[in-house]
Amino acid sequence: MHVVATAGHVDHGKSTLVRALTGMEPDRLAEERRRGMTIDLGYAWTTLDPGGTVAFVDVPGHERFVPTMLAGVGPVPAAMVVVAADEGWMPQSAEHLAALDALGVRHGLLVVSRADLADPGPALHAVAARIAATSLGAVEAVAVSAVAGTGMTELRAALGRLVLGLPAPPEEPVRLWVDRAFTIRGAGTVVTGTLGAGELRTGDELELTGAGRPVRVRGLQCLGEPVAAVRGTARVAVNLRGVARDEVARGAALLAPGRFVLTDLVDVRVHGDPVAELPGSLTLHAGSAAVPARVRPLGADTARLRLARRVPLRVGDRVLLRDPGRHHVAGGVTVLDVVPPALRRRGAAAARAVTLSGMDGVADLAGELRRRGLVRRDDLERMGVPPDGEPVAGAWFADPEHWARLRERLAEEVGAYAVDRPLEPGAPLEALRHRLGLPERSLVEALVAPPLVLRSGRVSAGTTGVPAELVAAVEQAFDAARPFAAPETYRLAELGLGTRQLAAAVRAGLVVRLAENVVLPADAPERAVGVLAGLTQPFTLSEARRALDTTRRVAVPLLGLLDRTGATHRLSDDRRTVA
Repeated sequence: MHVVATAGHVDHGKSTLVRALTGMEPDRLAEERRRGMTIDLGYAWTTLDPGGTVAFVDVPGHERFVPTMLAGVGPVPAAMVVVAADEGWMPQSAEHLAALDALGVRHGLLVVSRADLADPGPALHAVAARIAATSLGAVEAVAVSAVAGTGMTELRAALGRLVLGLPAPPEEPVRLWVDRAFTIRGAGTVVTGTLGAGELRTGDELELTGAGRPVRVRGLQCLGEPVAAVRGTARVAVNLRGVARDEVARGAALLAPGRFVLTDLVDVRVHGDPVAELPGSLTLHAGSAAVPARVRPLGADTARLRLARRVPLRVGDRVLLRDPGRHHVAGGVTVLDVVPPALRRRGAAAARAVTLSGMDGVADLAGELRRRGLVRRDDLERMGVPPDGEPVAGAWFADPEHWARLRERLAEEVGAYAVDRPLEPGAPLEALRHRLGLPERSLVEALVAPPLVLRSGRVSAGTTGVPAELVAAVEQAFDAARPFAAPETYRLAELGLGTRQLAAAVRAGLVVRLAENVVLPADAPERAVGVLAGLTQPFTLSEARRALDTTRRVAVPLLGLLDRTGATHRLSDDRRTVA
């Protein structure tokens, strides 16, 4: 299906033309039919050969209903601009065309209606020139009379050529801007809109802006017929399960879960009025939403918009700024950043303007990483920047230069920590996370590379991270000729081996602690087993003490350690055997 907006003229002639094309009544309201004026959005469709099914969103022409017109045009890829031959170009037609230009609509058709009442030539040439100066460019033009039926065959053929020339819908997640919401007895709340991309299916779980909770699709209709699934571009009606009518209104959106940022702060490029001349307050039109916005100029054509409420926007979205007081379209807007940085420091705004000058609204993973340093996969997808390649840790992507700087800083922080706390076996991961300003410990772990090592939740330099002074003191504490003679407490104190130092030596694997202030070299238990294996089995404590050339102060806890580790086996008479 293709969807075309019909815009341009104020009176009932435009709706008459749609009715003649489709055989359907686009004006739903009795007041519209009574006044001969489109007030709200109307919908109709027909089948072209060639061209297939085409749906029309009939938008109001009167200047008082421009916000409604924009709600219908926003998600639609093509427009049929209708101008009456007997009235020509009208002020509201100018604003409609300015809106289409601001939104960057590039596919259209000019229809000069009521050709039975006046020569269509002057209007056709004048309006075609105006359209050619916009994003629509040179468009095909057709003169018709819906009443007399002249030109209708040619119009259908021109519409067929228009829709056949439309590009395929973009590969994007579902974002259905709601342009109408109502209740059907026995079914509940139904919303309608133009699905620009993606696929909707019965049973889908979606996010509904403003609801604060997931919602589920109970049923779908497309062109008045129930369907199990529908792909954009298409006009759809969605029956929502468990959603009250007052929870949804025009301007809300149904979203693919986890694929959009709901933002009230965006940096944009403005295509239209000079940014310096924009008023401080305007209205942002995005899809069917109209949101008050505060404007902060940043560069020659870039600005920051503070929105009155959060809306689902992505990098590259084309939306519109309008001054409702002057009935003036200030310009189109390309969204450059939906999660912009705060501007708190002196000079930050000027620096931001320089950054924005190099951004074009095209999804750029390398650029986003360069500007942000680290970004989670989910956040990239929500911003509209498809992640590519391998993350550095978990779901985190990193700018290569930023990652390299973090690795250098990690080495510096590990070194500084070792200087401040030489007896600890490295810097704790959590302390390093805080020092580097990283959001997760997994990132610190991923940064560790030789010569740094990660052991037991700590990062150190080299294989052990043990201070050389501690190694030297331990070596002096023991007599190589008597490896099982534990140094006395006073000797340990003389060497600077207090409680903290001994604890560090134990953690580093330099010594084994048998009891309070009773330590031996780390390999002493293994060597003791070799000595004891040479005794007549079983052996007594005294025999073991003499063989090891040590004191009872050492022998008792040493044998107890060997018993616990299974190296020796203690018998009922307190003698032992080597296992």
